[in-house]
Amino acid sequence: MSLQISGVGKDFGSYTALSDVTLDIAGGELICLLGPSGCGKTTLLRIIAGLESASRGSITLDGDDLMQQPAHQRNFGMVFQSLALFPHLSVEDNVTYGLRLRKMPAAERARRARELLEMVRLPDVAKRSVSMLSGGQRQRVAIARALAIEPRIFLLDEPLSALDAGLRETMQIELRELQQRLGITTIVVTHDQREAMTVADRIAVMNGGSIHQMGSPIDVYRRPSDKFVASFIGQTNLIQAHWQAGRLAVRDAVFDPGPSVQAKADSADNDTWLSIRPEELTLLDRNDTAQAGATVLDATVRFIRDVGASIEAHLELPATETLEAQSLVALVSRHEVQHLQSGSATRLQLAAESTVVLDS
Repeated sequence: MSLQISGVGKDFGSYTALSDVTLDIAGGELICLLGPSGCGKTTLLRIIAGLESASRGSITLDGDDLMQQPAHQRNFGMVFQSLALFPHLSVEDNVTYGLRLRKMPAAERARRARELLEMVRLPDVAKRSVSMLSGGQRQRVAIARALAIEPRIFLLDEPLSALDAGLRETMQIELRELQQRLGITTIVVTHDQREAMTVADRIAVMNGGSIHQMGSPIDVYRRPSDKFVASFIGQTNLIQAHWQAGRLAVRDAVFDPGPSVQAKADSADNDTWLSIRPEELTLLDRNDTAQAGATVLDATVRFIRDVGASIEAHLELPATETLEAQSLVALVSRHEVQHLQSGSATRLQLAAESTVVLDS
């Protein structure tokens, strides 16, 4: 089922929590609402669920207006951050709670519970109390309960935030596999960019009550629209730059961003920023020749951080007449790190294909 959100806003007195949010979600798609605390993502999810009313805008499901429809009539399944399981009930009774309210016969409820618990890999816990389960098992029970009513839309609010790191990674994969198997339209709220990158078809990056960028995980990561998105999605290096006659001055060098960005130079602000991911930042040895068309900056190695799976070179660009010294991070190989040591000079290569000129 496809969901259309158009111009939705929410005010709490004089405070605007959501401002003109527009989002089209295709049937069977998994969308992540990603952003920091207070950005409006949970408020938007609650409006979609019918637990909050919007101050303006419209929401339709396959063309049907939802704005005047109460939550219990929308037939949406929701997993809350707290899970909201009933501790005095068994796992089976938790899973079938919504079915009991819908007057489904007991035998049919039991059959449905068995199917769902099998689906979430908990086939032998139906008669246990939920208080006897681990965090990951309780999470699976909450998902099974939300799916029991065969919801038209599946909503999850920070569903994995209470789990430890290892279990959270496992549950991310399981959630994505389950959603793909069911083909159910799903919206997940999270502040964890790694989680969003793992599970989503598309990510809506939110801040200050609005969507800054919408796109596939790799598009948002590789081509962030502005400084906020670049900084929030993964780790990046932000380098100040200045437009000069259609070209970009970067520190004491000139950077050619390519014709597609040059075409926007006349309408751009004088000052802008470049974003380059640590894995895209190339270090040149003294004997290396720079790539044709690339910009080379002098830098000093401040610190080498070896964390086993990766090695980070922490670098510093020297101060100029108008700019202070700036810290950067590059991912380097074990071969490259042999030529680096704290305090040594190096050179950085910025290539147009791996460097993003951000909107002001």
